Amino acid sequence: QVQLVESGGGLVQPGGSLRLSCAASGSILSINYMGWFRQAPGKERELVAGISPSGRTNYADSVKGRFTISRDNVKNTMYLQMNNLKPEDTAVYYCNTGVGQKFPWGRGTQVTVSS
Repeated sequence: QVQLVESGGGLVQPGGSLRLSCAASGSILSINYMGWFRQAPGKERELVAGISPSGRTNYADSVKGRFTISRDNVKNTMYLQMNNLKPEDTAVYYCNTGVGQKFPWGRGTQVTVSS
């Protein structure tokens, strides 16, 4: 069974940066459209960034120009570089397939942006 483990979250001041990692248990990242999702308290989970098997990336308007998604197929790890963080970026961040059937969700990693 595929396992996804997110890490790299933390508390950061507005304008700061974090890099999240998503470690996959198998070689799934290069053959699936993968995405980073986030869920803030009281809100639905939303897709904020996606990367296709060919490496094409897509971003939600709210993070475009600030977040960068990437992956390392050898390490079976996907990343989300988050720059110029804002308080509204505070959420639990998850990784999974960006479209279609989902793998079991991981626990996510908490990102808190606050002064």
